[in-house]
Formats: sequence, C-alpha cells, structure tokens
Amino acid sequence: MTTPLLFALALLQEPDATSTAVQTTNGSAIVEMLHNSGPVAFSVLILLALSSVFSWTIMIAKWRSFSAARTGSTGFLRAFRKSGRLSEIATVAEQFKPSPLVAVFTEIHDEYLRQSGGRGLPRNPIALDRAAQTASSEALTLMERRLTWLATIANTATFIGLFGTVWGIIDAFHGLGTAGAATLRAVAPGISEALITTAAGLVVAIPAVIGYNQLTAQLRDFGARMDDFGRELLNAIENAAMLNLPGDDPRILPPASDPRRRTF
Repeated sequence: MTTPLLFALALLQEPDATSTAVQTTNGSAIVEMLHNSGPVAFSVLILLALSSVFSWTIMIAKWRSFSAARTGSTGFLRAFRKSGRLSEIATVAEQFKPSPLVAVFTEIHDEYLRQSGGRGLPRNPIALDRAAQTASSEALTLMERRLTWLATIANTATFIGLFGTVWGIIDAFHGLGTAGAATLRAVAPGISEALITTAAGLVVAIPAVIGYNQLTAQLRDFGARMDDFGRELLNAIENAAMLNLPGDDPRILPPASDPRRRTF
C-alpha cells in the first residue's frame, strides 16, 4: 500500500513534467507511425491531404463569392428602391454584377424591350416569367459550380481512409502470421498505423460535409430571393405600365407620395 501512495504523491508534485512527457510521447508516436506507414497507407494519406486542400479551397472561394453576391444584392435592391425607372436601373445594374438579382433584372428588362420597346404593357407576360426563371436557373447553375466536387470529397473521404485501414490491418496480420508470434505486442503497432488513415479520412470528410450543407442552404436562399424578386418586378412592370401615359418612360414604381408604391 505504501508504494502506490508514494507514486501518486510523486505524480501530484510534478504534473507539468508528466504532462509534457505524455505529450512528447504521443507526438513522437504519431510521427513514428506516419514514418513506418506502408506505401498503400502513405498513398492514401497523400490523397486525403490533397482532397482536404481542394475542399478547403472550394469552400473558401464559395464563401467569398457568396458574400460578394449578398453584398451586391443588398446594394442593388437599395438602388432599385431609390430609382423608379427601368432605364435608370439598367444603367446602374452593372455596378452590382456579382448579385444574381442583376441577371434576373437584365433578362426581364431585355425581354420587355423586345416585346414593347420599353413602353406600355408587355404583349406576352408569360414570356417575361419564363425569362426570369431562365435567368434564375442559369445564375444558380453558375453558383453551384464545383460544389459537386465538395460533395464527392465529403462522401468518399471516409471510405478512402477505411480502405487504408483495412489494407494496413491485412498487412499487419499477414506479418503476424509470417512471424508466428501471436501476441498483442506484435500486432498492435501495425493496427495503430493502419487506423491513422481512418482518422485522416474523418478529418477530411467532416469539414467538407459541414461546408457543403451550409453552402447548399445559402444557394436555396439565393434561389428563393431571385424567384421573389422576379415576381415582384413583373408585377411592378405590369402595374406601372397601366399607370403611365403612352409614350412616357415607364416608372416601375409610383412616386413616393403614391400609396400604391411597392416595397421590396
């Protein structure tokens, strides 16, 4: 009873040295396992590292582009509310080009000009609606580019890591059978080295899954906003065309004092 008590007191007196020793041992063990990994496991780790870099590159690029699109949409809507004429909005629309709402507005405006020359009611409102849907679909397709790679990495990284683990375990048991020493000490190093690939696969897959889900949710939000903006713009054009006199440059919004002014 005296020896365990003295050992416990010694550990309590030198906690820093003990923790440092444990951390050093763990770090050196991981480095040693990586160094002793076979060619298959090492190839799997290299592939997972490249996949991680690629997935993080996609996520960072998409977050930046989506942030720019959100900022552009806010500015475009602000300019849209201040200016009530189609010609004025078309002039400033290019300044907010990262916004997908600009593509929807441009497509509707061009179709409206083709139908009526920018005056009066559109002859075919259904065509305007189809133009808005086409612009929304094209904008979403452009924003979704390379997201399939992110989904592929999220779904396959764990399986790639598992393949490295299975191969490492097979190799470890094969070596155990060749050596003929059926002990835990003989098989443990090979199994621990093999499990590194599974851990690496999880490290790659988890951020990719989270990033893909978050980016997909933002895409759905952009799609809903584009659909809402397209419908509101079509309604505003039709209402304003009935209020304006023939030959006037159509105001898509009534004056600020008019109670019929639309808000977005």
